[in-house]
Amino acid sequence: MAHFKLPTPPSSTNKTIRFPNDVIEGVEDAIRGTDCNFSAFVIAATRMALEDLKEQAADKADT
Repeated sequence: MAHFKLPTPPSSTNKTIRFPNDVIEGVEDAIRGTDCNFSAFVIAATRMALEDLKEQAADKADT
């Protein structure tokens, strides 16, 4: 039988950033009615953008 293991939350740092109001409204519209919160949405979107940039850099290196 597997033993329960306490999860370790990832390390994090607070950052204060300003968003244009239209971006805030867009995010809030996108997450309304879901279990997602603003921070989780922004983190996921940022990770996706970073991955996209990495892929673009790899594509440039291949040409």
